[in-house]
Amino acid sequence: MINDLIVTPLDIISTLNGDVLHGMKNNSKGFVSFGEVYFSEIKPKTVKAWKRHRKMTLNLVVPIGEIKFVMFDDRETSDVNFHEVIISRENYCRLTIPPMIWVGFEGLSRNNSIVLNIASIPHDPGEVDRKNLDEIDFNWEI
Repeated sequence: MINDLIVTPLDIISTLNGDVLHGMKNNSKGFVSFGEVYFSEIKPKTVKAWKRHRKMTLNLVVPIGEIKFVMFDDRETSDVNFHEVIISRENYCRLTIPPMIWVGFEGLSRNNSIVLNIASIPHDPGEVDRKNLDEIDFNWEI
């Protein structure tokens, strides 16, 4: 696995009137600080890639649908370049991505999927790097 990447299994508590899906506590592994929380929607068989935050730690949870996340680590200290994680209700977990790791994600569900980001800092367009899909050599098979 990529250094400093954390995959944390999360609890789903079944209740009569609807499930409770845990996300994160301020004492959870991977929690750095709180900046903002936002949801991103991804359509079926589409890819959003590539983005790298220079300061922000991402904490990603998928409460609805199924999403494949691909991380690419081009840091000089890296032993592993790519790591994939699929998150859904069947594999309900939180993916913590530290700064300086490229990330892309693909919607795998038949319907739109939702990803929640519990970000360590408020969004700042000045700390984000972007690449086009074809600038990192990865076969998305879409």
